[in-house]
Amino acid sequence: MRLKDRVAIITGAARGIGKAAAELFCREGATVIIWDLLDAGIETAAALRKQGFKCEFLQISTTDVPAIEAATLDIFERFGHIDILVNNAGITRDKTLLKMSHLEWQQVIDVNLTGVFNCTRTVAPYMVQNNYGRIICTSSIVGVHGNFGQTNYVAAKAGVIGMVKTWAKELGKSGITSNAVAPGFIKTEMTDAMPEEVRQEMIKLIPVKRMGDPMDIANAYLFLASDEASFVNGQVLGVNGGQAS
Repeated sequence: MRLKDRVAIITGAARGIGKAAAELFCREGATVIIWDLLDAGIETAAALRKQGFKCEFLQISTTDVPAIEAATLDIFERFGHIDILVNNAGITRDKTLLKMSHLEWQQVIDVNLTGVFNCTRTVAPYMVQNNYGRIICTSSIVGVHGNFGQTNYVAAKAGVIGMVKTWAKELGKSGITSNAVAPGFIKTEMTDAMPEEVRQEMIKLIPVKRMGDPMDIANAYLFLASDEASFVNGQVLGVNGGQAS
């Protein structure tokens, strides 16, 4: 029970990597609050409660600051502490630079970068009050190395790394660590929609010769959220099967 009695907010946890993290955190003793726009979050939270875990769902966008502020205050008033924030929510609008519209650029920046700022800026003061916190942000292998056709996504994920390193310096004195996880090629609903031949070509580039599983990323989140990682701060943990160093 590495997260016994901890309260964790996980954004984008209705499905995929976030859902795996919610399940794992619950099994490790945390009370988990899922923030997501997808209705699937209702089923995810209900299934975890049916297993005897403490899990709630709130349909909320990381771009909606008033809703984030109200939800955060409610959580703090009910539990007295917010220990973990996992900024996992994200979207893609892939196009090459010359085909990408300003709207496609802005949509991804709003959710994947500004959304991370919105949630952290709101939750962090409550962590400071209790002199404890774990902030974990989802970057990406492409945020470190770039990727064809993803100017918006790469910019956001690179920006997340910069924010995490800054927050590590600013919040460390308050017992708060800030780290990023940079997933590689992970089996999710998004990758399931890719043509099989494309997936196989991607797998050839991975030394362990398989796609990652959402639980591979959830385990990284768990480590960074646990007391074992109390001296890990301002780092980017690559979980990519050796595809990049």
